[in-house]
Parts: sequence; structure tokens; C-alpha cells
Amino acid sequence: MKSFVKTVLLTWLIAGTLDITSAYIDQYIKTGKFADKMLYYIAGGALGLGKSMQGGFWIGVLGMACHYFIALSFVLLFFLLYPVLKLQRVNKFLLALLYGPFIGLFMRFLVLPLSKLPLNPFNIGKAWIGWLILSVAIGLPCAIMAPRYYAKHPWVRSQELG
Repeated sequence: MKSFVKTVLLTWLIAGTLDITSAYIDQYIKTGKFADKMLYYIAGGALGLGKSMQGGFWIGVLGMACHYFIALSFVLLFFLLYPVLKLQRVNKFLLALLYGPFIGLFMRFLVLPLSKLPLNPFNIGKAWIGWLILSVAIGLPCAIMAPRYYAKHPWVRSQELG
């Protein structure tokens, strides 16, 4: 069990860091400016935008914590579902490519409506870019690390999770 936690935590740190870095790069490409209020916006899910956009160090910390918590949730979900859904039968790159839209749709239609952030109209054209980022940043680390873990621990598949 210790190596499961270690593998999930390593995958989480990689995925969460790739995702937030990708979000900053994406915003810079779109606007030509550094997104200095991105973490405040993320914290707005818990605090509301009026309060979070006032900024400050601790609001930025809350935004980062929310981001990494969400990343951990999706990494853990992937690792738990991997043996149950027998995802080892699926090509890892296809799996990563499919996990991005799953995360994006889950966030858009379940998580964001429950948050204090305003819900913008859904635009599939813009969503594809986000889904691709999620596929590479979160889906790919999960699709690479989960098969490695379960190949070394085959008994986990049948006894603990299956």
C-alpha cells in the first residue's frame, strides 16, 4: 500500500504541476500577458470572485491548494478505476487522450456549477484546447504511471480493487 500512495503522490505532483504550468502558458499565448490573477480566480470557486480577486498571498495559496486538490482527485480516481475497468487493455496514449475530455466535462458540468464561480456558456471550440491540455498534463502521467504500478503489483488488481 505504501508504494501505491507513493506512486499516486508522484503522479499527482507531476500532473498538477504540468496542468498549472500549461494553464499559464495557454493564457500567455492567448493574451500576451502573464496571468497574475489565475490563482485568485481558482480560489474564487471557494470564496466567490468578489472576495478572491482582491488578492493577497493567502488567497493565492488557497487557489494553488484548490488546484492541487482537484488534480489529486483526478489522479486518484484514475488509479482506482484503472484495474476495475481493465484499462490496461487500452492504449495508454488513447487513454490519456480520452481522460482529458472526461476531466473537462466533469469539471464543467459537475464541479463548476457547485462552486461560487460564474458559469460561462459552454463553447466546444474553446473546450477542445483545454481538453488537450488536460490529456497531456493529467491524462498522460496517469496513463504512464498506473500501468507501471499495476505491472509491479498484479495482486492488487485481483484482491484489493477487483
